[in-house]
Amino acid sequence: MTASPILRVLSTLKKQKVKSLLIGGQACILYGAAEFSRDSDFVVLAEPANLEALKKALKALKAVPVYFPDLSIEYLAKGHASHFRCRARGVEGLRVDVMGRLKGCEPFNRLWTRRSRVRVSGAGNIDVISLADLVESKKTQRDKDWLMLTRLVENDVFLKDGRGIPSKVSWWLNQGRVAGTLVRLCADYPVLARKVAARRPLLLEALKGDLKRVAALLKKEEAAERAADVKYWTPLKKELEEMRLGRKR
Repeated sequence: MTASPILRVLSTLKKQKVKSLLIGGQACILYGAAEFSRDSDFVVLAEPANLEALKKALKALKAVPVYFPDLSIEYLAKGHASHFRCRARGVEGLRVDVMGRLKGCEPFNRLWTRRSRVRVSGAGNIDVISLADLVESKKTQRDKDWLMLTRLVENDVFLKDGRGIPSKVSWWLNQGRVAGTLVRLCADYPVLARKVAARRPLLLEALKGDLKRVAALLKKEEAAERAADVKYWTPLKKELEEMRLGRKR
């Protein structure tokens, strides 16, 4: 995790008892898929009491809003993010982005039950989005998110030497983005792979060991996810543009 400014943000949210989960680049760092980032991203419980606690934390950080929209339950519930820039000493320029929901992921309360708790020197125990939910949140239209998604899954397979309980192996088979890794997992777990193939048919090609075909199907799968992300954000971007024009008027 990048140094002290981020820790200051985490400590401040914790002090104000903000119910939130660390997401984005900083969460990727904690899961071993290193990504340099000076921003801090959070998904929060979009309820009145929690947003009041969040506003107190932002005030302590002297965080001012940038871009649109304002921090409110209405906008967070729609899927918008609220963006802030810190001005407090020691965190000058640090951006804090807040969301109430993540595209493709379940509601906050479900994310909260699956969260990871990581001990970070200088900030104590930090609530972090689960690895599975982090991977799901990375299925966007951005190249760097697909790179991170791939690293997150590959790192998890590597750390466990490709061995795990059925639920873990099923997750690797469902989320893996490297043809060679999927072929190897299918060779090691053919029965489980056939079962998972009902949801992810490209595994049938991985079971045959056809690397070229698997790679092509992975690209097709990724293209569909990118298109879905564009479709999701198009009305939200339109609403933001309307806000911008309204503010100018």
